[in-house]
Amino acid sequence: MGMELAPFALFMTDLFRSHPILRCAAILLLAGTVSLQGAAPLLAPRVIVVAMFEPGRDQGDTPGEFQYWVEREKLDRVFPFPQGYRDLRTNADGSILGIVTGVGTARSAASIMALGSDPRFDLRASYWLIAGIAGIDPQDGTIGSAAWAEWLVDGDLAHEIDIREAPAGWSTGYIPLRKTTPYELPRTAEDSGEVFRLNSSLTEWAYQLTKDIVLMDTPGMADRRANYVGLPNALRPPFVLKGDNLAAMTYWHGQRLNEWANRWVSYHTEGKGNYVTTAMEDTGTAQALTWLARAGRVDFQRVLCLRTASNFDMQWPGATAHESLSGEKLAAYSAYLPSLDAAHRVGSKVVHALIAGQSPLQP
Repeated sequence: MGMELAPFALFMTDLFRSHPILRCAAILLLAGTVSLQGAAPLLAPRVIVVAMFEPGRDQGDTPGEFQYWVEREKLDRVFPFPQGYRDLRTNADGSILGIVTGVGTARSAASIMALGSDPRFDLRASYWLIAGIAGIDPQDGTIGSAAWAEWLVDGDLAHEIDIREAPAGWSTGYIPLRKTTPYELPRTAEDSGEVFRLNSSLTEWAYQLTKDIVLMDTPGMADRRANYVGLPNALRPPFVLKGDNLAAMTYWHGQRLNEWANRWVSYHTEGKGNYVTTAMEDTGTAQALTWLARAGRVDFQRVLCLRTASNFDMQWPGATAHESLSGEKLAAYSAYLPSLDAAHRVGSKVVHALIAGQSPLQP
């Protein structure tokens, strides 16, 4: 066999001598092999907490979705992450890893894909907890509440014409992709990323574990929800519920768009989902995790989504959409700090249960 390979070996030797680029590639490959032999073991976090935004230091000490996790879970170890939005953080034993994706589906997808492809981490058995704030439908919940989502629906992928140019009788100018009228049936079966379904057993387990948690309430929240006369769920103090999420890059607001959101979620889930919260990232995160799962780098069945209500998504009876929206700005939402607290208060109970080995899924 040695005699048979000798001509090939001579050929390869001449090839590397005459092609410096190939010679450099071979050296780098050998160096990489040697470095991997002496490399530190991969970090395999039990849970990855996904936050979407955190104000910079130039914006004062106003917390974002990540700060309470960093402070309360002691995420003191910093891992440089130039390929993503912000550096990663873990606690001392590496059981919790935290990431801030950046706002919007584009940044969330890019950041999660970057993390899932990072060779420093083994995420195949990790659980994922998306934990962020949202607007809430007052027909289903109230500000300060926490909603576990099973369905994540995209609110951007569509055709659109201005409603002022739409045919008479249309309630919206939004049309599903490859359709010609709003909510046209049958829904196109081709997957373009409009809808993702999370593990129903895991979602239900998380809900049952947390449904009796008492959430933060304030006099200001009580004053705001008192305006929603005739909507009993909006009038309640904050509570934990199950309800699905609509992700859209446009921050929309108002009763008419609330009606669209309900019908859009129902349409894309074929009546199985119920729109409750609106945010801007979760279908981007879910898309990245879907493809990472296809590559064998994560387990999509281990993904949870918790959205907590910083504000209502529409006006109260007798008010205008503009009047309602004008008072709802970042860090000044009706329930901004309570919603941040709820995300950690509810989410951390699940995180610690997972770390302790509790889960409806196999290890």
